[in-house]
Amino acid sequence: MKNKVVLFGKEIDNISKLVKEKGFVVVHENPDFVVSYGGDGTVMQSEEKYPGIPKIILRNSRICKLCSPFENSEVLEKVSDGEYITLDYWKLVVEAKHQTLLALNEIIVHNHDARHAIRYKLIVNDRQIGHEVIGDGVVVATPFGSTGYYRSITDSFFEVGIGLAFNNSTERSDHMILKEDAKIELEITRGPAVVFADNQNGQIELNIGDKVTITKSLNFAHIIKV
Repeated sequence: MKNKVVLFGKEIDNISKLVKEKGFVVVHENPDFVVSYGGDGTVMQSEEKYPGIPKIILRNSRICKLCSPFENSEVLEKVSDGEYITLDYWKLVVEAKHQTLLALNEIIVHNHDARHAIRYKLIVNDRQIGHEVIGDGVVVATPFGSTGYYRSITDSFFEVGIGLAFNNSTERSDHMILKEDAKIELEITRGPAVVFADNQNGQIELNIGDKVTITKSLNFAHIIKV
């Protein structure tokens, strides 16, 4: 029985013929896999649109850390022949103002206006860390996303836990590696600010007094590796 796939990316017409030649059936709903054709950002977008469905990553970008070293045709052949494993990556969930966002890479709390810093209180596992923090915000990353924005701030990455990096704080603030079950809370004491998840279009606007809670989600992304 042939595997059913949904194609996702900006130039999927360029890959459709190859996918069909390798024995897959292209559908628009209820797929067995999602073929993400692009780079790392495309993978994030495909997970947002098709959460939890295994992703076959095909390269259509020079920058794609998640892509296989094999050619796209070889990747499809191996998946079709069952020569692959599925890697499971947990996500973060952010809750604020009765809204939620899920992130495979990171949650970003950032100043809304680049000309003005925000002020916030940071509470980890119900304990406030330091006093009021002044800066551009924070980046809270999974191990999967720690080689992205988090690494550009801290010049480091990690493989276990949740990473918390301070973005342009006025006082020196070291990044933190927390346990996976940590609860991270921010209370905005001067805004406005905004919350992003990965490179998604959705966002949550924040003002003085608004609170943000970030924890490990029960949801996972499933990435196919040949």
